[in-house]
Amino acid sequence: MFNRLLVTGGAGFIGSNFVRYYVEKHKVKVYVLDKLTYAGNLENIQDLIDNGHVHFTQGDVADYTFIDQYFADNKFDAVIHFAAESHVDRSIEAPDIFIQSNIVGTHNLLMAARDHGVKRYHQVSTDEVYGDLGLDSEDFFTEETPLDPNCPYAATKASADMLVNSYFVTYGMYVTISRCSNNYGPYQYPEKLIPLFFNLALQDKPLPIYGDGNYIRDWLYVSDHCEALGVILDKAKPGSIYNIGGNFERTNLVITKLILGFLSKPTDLVTYVEDRKAHDRRYAIDSSKIKNDLGWEPKVPFSEGIQKTFDWYQSHKDWVENSLK
Repeated sequence: MFNRLLVTGGAGFIGSNFVRYYVEKHKVKVYVLDKLTYAGNLENIQDLIDNGHVHFTQGDVADYTFIDQYFADNKFDAVIHFAAESHVDRSIEAPDIFIQSNIVGTHNLLMAARDHGVKRYHQVSTDEVYGDLGLDSEDFFTEETPLDPNCPYAATKASADMLVNSYFVTYGMYVTISRCSNNYGPYQYPEKLIPLFFNLALQDKPLPIYGDGNYIRDWLYVSDHCEALGVILDKAKPGSIYNIGGNFERTNLVITKLILGFLSKPTDLVTYVEDRKAHDRRYAIDSSKIKNDLGWEPKVPFSEGIQKTFDWYQSHKDWVENSLK
C-alpha cells in the first residue's frame, strides 16, 4: 500500500476503475491527474472526489514544467501511469498527438519520478506492442516476445515501455510494466467496440464491422485487470514485466453478435466496412508468468463480465449520452 499514490489518467476507463478498486481495498486517499480530454470523464470519479477519497488535478503529462512542479508539491511515493491516447483509428489520423501524450508524457513522468524521489513507478501498457500473431498461428504473446508494433498507437506505447525499462537499467529506478489484453466493463468511453456497438444497437443503427470481422482479441473484465495491477504494485520485483490476459479469445464478429443477442436486435444491423489500416489479425496473451510469480489469474468469466457490462450500460444511458457531448 502507498499513502501518496498518483494515478495518471484516473478519470478514464481503466484508470477510474483502478482508483475505485484501490480506494476500496486500502481506504486511503488517491491522487488523480487527468487532462480530461474526450475520454477522461470526471463523472467517473466525482463521488470519490466529493467524499474526500480522491484529490483531483487537471493537467497534461506532456507539459514538463507543470509535471515537475506538481511532483515537487505533492511528494508522491508511487505512480501508476494510465494516461494515454489509446484509440487506434485516432492514431492513424493524428499520430503526433499520440507521440506527445504517450512518449513525451511518459518520459516527463519518469524524469519527475527520478528527480523527486518517487519510490515506485508502474507503466500500464498493451498487448498491441507485440504486433500481430496472425490467424494461422497458435502462439501466444509472452513477456519475451519481441516488440513489433504496427500502428502509431502501438508504436508509441512500445516506445514508452522502452523508456521505462531504460530508467530501470540506467538509473536503477523501481519500475515495472504490464501489458494487458482488451478490457471491457463500466465507464468505457463509447468509441471502443463493446460500448460503441451496444449504444448503436440500442438505437437500431448499423454496426460497422471492419473487413470480414474475423479479428481475434483476448477479453478481460476490467476489475480483474485492476486486481492484477494491485498485485504487481505490491509484489513485483524492480524491472519486471507482466502480461495480463483474460484467457478468452473471440472474434469481433462474435462479440458483435453477443451484443445483438442480448438486446434482441437483428443481425442485419451488422454492416461490413472498409478495413482499417495496419489492422492486426490476432492478439493472444500468455499470462502464466503473473500466475506463477504473483499468484494472480482472472476471476470473472466472460459470461458473467459481459452480463455485468451490458447491465451497467443499460442502466447508465445518461452517462453514455453525456460522455458523447
